[in-house]
Amino acid sequence: MNRPPLSALRRLALLGGLAALLPAAHATQLVHQNLKQMIAAADVIVSGDVAKVGDGIDHGLPFTEVTLKVKESVKRDMALNSSYKFRQYGLLKTRKMGDGRYMLPAKIEGMASWKVGEKVTIFMNKPALRTGLVTPVGLAQGKFTSSGSKLANGFNNRDLFKGMTVDPSVLNANEAAMLANQSGGAVEGGVLNHFVKRAISEQWIEKGVMR
Repeated sequence: MNRPPLSALRRLALLGGLAALLPAAHATQLVHQNLKQMIAAADVIVSGDVAKVGDGIDHGLPFTEVTLKVKESVKRDMALNSSYKFRQYGLLKTRKMGDGRYMLPAKIEGMASWKVGEKVTIFMNKPALRTGLVTPVGLAQGKFTSSGSKLANGFNNRDLFKGMTVDPSVLNANEAAMLANQSGGAVEGGVLNHFVKRAISEQWIEKGVMR
């Protein structure tokens, strides 16, 4: 099946939605985001379990809808076991439209994917004003998935701490060891989440403690 031609209006709507979601301009030229940049950019930082994943089309825009069961919120207060729901661009599978044509899943390099049952910590951008669609900060860079006690993002934490500094006087031994690892790979989830929580509550970025 071939993708049907889009009307000019729908094509503009799709491009507008993507432009709002992809600050890198091209998904193939993904902008690197270190942890400090992700903390600063995030509108929501939350940990929880992926409870539901679905997709659909709303006013011509294809979306994937994710529902998270909240276990801990760090940026934006949310009640324990409440639901945090968001939509990102793209379908999970091909969908037949009302006029008999088909819309295919979007393949965007670097976009986060979601599975029911995953335990995640996510750094989420503000939703786009016109579409309501949203992505993690830095796309898959801002989605950390648990494997046992460890957390890693979609790029295996590559360059997660690159280019950032933190006043060593505020760090405990576990945090200092985590930041000293510049080679990537999964980190202890409890250490990372506690570090992020402290950085926000103690205003490290605003006070210049984290640069």
